[in-house]
Parts: sequence; C-alpha cells; structure tokens
Amino acid sequence: MSEFADAARNGLTPAALEAVLREVGAARYHNRHPLHHKMTAGALTKGQLQAWALNRYCYQAVIPRKDAMIIARSEDPEFRAEWRKRIEDHDGSTGWDGGIARWLKLAVGLGLDADLVKGERLALPSTRFAVGAYLSFCTNRSLLESVASSLTELFSPVIIGERVPAMLAKYSYVTSDILEYFAPRPKQASRDSEFALAYVLQHATDPQKQQAVIDALVFKCDVLWAMLDALERAYGEGGGIPPGAFVPEAT
Repeated sequence: MSEFADAARNGLTPAALEAVLREVGAARYHNRHPLHHKMTAGALTKGQLQAWALNRYCYQAVIPRKDAMIIARSEDPEFRAEWRKRIEDHDGSTGWDGGIARWLKLAVGLGLDADLVKGERLALPSTRFAVGAYLSFCTNRSLLESVASSLTELFSPVIIGERVPAMLAKYSYVTSDILEYFAPRPKQASRDSEFALAYVLQHATDPQKQQAVIDALVFKCDVLWAMLDALERAYGEGGGIPPGAFVPEAT
C-alpha cells in the first residue's frame, strides 16, 4: 500500500494538499531511480542510452494523445484553450516540429534509425504496457484525476537540471544540439504545472477527491519509475532483453 494511501482521510486545506502532492514527488519521482543516477554519473554505455531514448520515445509520442483525451472531456473552453498548448508543444504546427521531433533528433543523434524509433516495435513490452496504462488512465478516469496525473511536471525541471549538464559532461558523443528537446521544457513544464496545480487545488474539494488526486500522482510516478525499472532489468548487468526488443550493437 502506498504511504500516501490515507493522506486525505480527514480532509486537507489547499495548502496542505499541495504539500502532500509535493511530498509524493520528493519521494517517488524518477530522479531518485538508480538508472537515473547511473546516467548522471556517466556510467551508462552508448547502447544503454540508445535503449533509454528509444523506449522513452513511446512515452513522448503518447503525450499529445492523452492530452487530446483530456481536452475532449472538458466542457470549459478556457480550460481547453490552455491545455491545448501542451499538444502544440509536442506536435508543433506540422506534427514534426515540436517536442516529439526533438526527442527523435536525440535518438538519431545517439545513433538510432529514425524509422526504427518511430515504429516503436523494438521498445520493451513493459514500456508499451506502462505507456498504454497511462493513456488508459487519462481516458477512463475523471477529468480531475487525469489533470492530477500530469503534476509530475512540477518536478521535471529538477531532473532536467540534473540530466542535461551531466550528459554533456560525461558522454563525449552527446552534444547540446541533440539535447535540444530539453531547452524549452523547464519553462513549458512550469507553465503547465502551475495551471494544473491551480485546477486541482480548486476542484479537489472533499477528502475523496483529494485522495483521488494524490493517488493519480502516485500512479503517474509509478509509470515513470516502471519504465526505468524495465530498462535496468533488460539492459543492466546480467539483464535479459526480451525477444523482439532492441539489442544494442556490441562495443
């Protein structure tokens, strides 16, 4: 059982609810994962970085789809107009000049074939399952829970601030050009998380709704953690790559 399972049992003020949500991120966000620590320490092989980029593409590609599902469920045109910015950030104006394209540029810069990455068929089964679970969550849970699940963006500037300088310093083949995806993300994430947090604090008005938004953020942290677990299991020392998944070239 999650340590946050009964956090809202007696009801929380908006300030107290925000504090709990930030505690969830401090305890469970994936910048605490061992694989992230290995990445920032310069301890990953090029093949392991390729596997990370290839699998993470599946998550990047699903973001505008889950955001479209959230928009479709809102009757508030002001909400829809604000949330639409997320799709524009990832798809751009043409579909291939936004965040997804910049992630693909990262993967190609690490030596992967663009069509192979876009096809997603060599991603780990666990990755596809986790990404599908996130899309299903945002499709089938309440609008409030779906919005709350996006609050991992509160913490993404932290992980970007750890990841980018370390990758540039520790891996000679990584350049600022191929890490272009990350340049606008702290500003975008801060804008989006501020809106989502304000929405959650306004609409989580009773203990049941408050617990639901806490659980939604725990779930989303679990999705991101599970993706790194799968990578470490498959591509770490003594790991076993599942049949049909990406196999790095021997170095």
